[in-house]
Amino acid sequence: MEKVRISKLMAQRGLCSRREADAYIERGWVRVDGEVISELGSKAWPSQKITLERQAQRRQTARVTILLNKPVGYVSGQAERGYRTASSLISADSRYRGDHAPQRFDPSHLRGLAPAGRLDIDSQGLLVLTQDGRIARQLVGEDSDVEKEYLVRVQGRLADNGLALLNHGLTLDGKPLRRAQVSWQNDDQLRFLLREGKKRQIRRMCEMVGLKVVGLKRVRMGKVVLGDLPPGKWRYLKEGERFV
Repeated sequence: MEKVRISKLMAQRGLCSRREADAYIERGWVRVDGEVISELGSKAWPSQKITLERQAQRRQTARVTILLNKPVGYVSGQAERGYRTASSLISADSRYRGDHAPQRFDPSHLRGLAPAGRLDIDSQGLLVLTQDGRIARQLVGEDSDVEKEYLVRVQGRLADNGLALLNHGLTLDGKPLRRAQVSWQNDDQLRFLLREGKKRQIRRMCEMVGLKVVGLKRVRMGKVVLGDLPPGKWRYLKEGERFV
């Protein structure tokens, strides 16, 4: 057994992201077995206890997570080719009237807000934007196992073994895809349950079995559902609401 960077251990334990861990260490807000650690790059044994000071805990509590029903035509991350970003839809006026979370919208809630699980420009549905590195890691970290649900409208002729291949057996970018759950919802719509998210994965999977995606909507991430949130509207993740 070897010592590991404390920031890495903190991320593995879900205390915060590695970037946040470094910021907390610099401020002296991290303790290992009760001893304050303030030097970046410090290491600890995996068996040691790591705790956060109250200042770090308060900062985490103040961070927000926003659920947006992203319409087609908006990009999830950085603006490109003249298209607007999904975060540009977030304002006091576009907040869902049914959102009963206690927070009042503040422009500071847009600072450092990043998508956790992207939706391409031609897709719609549940997009999570968060200031909280713990939630980002839950949803898109290397070891994330959070299930995402999509409703996918398709055209074309499905290969004879196409449905079986969509469930398991396809390869993208030289790597086998993880097992999925894919079934027909109706004559032209499939339901996908995935635990990974490669670039344009569903569209590429469908092309490989003779189908063209003409509509894609994400309706759930873990335990959090899109529900009746209207397109272009957003709400805060409620206290006690969890993805896993």
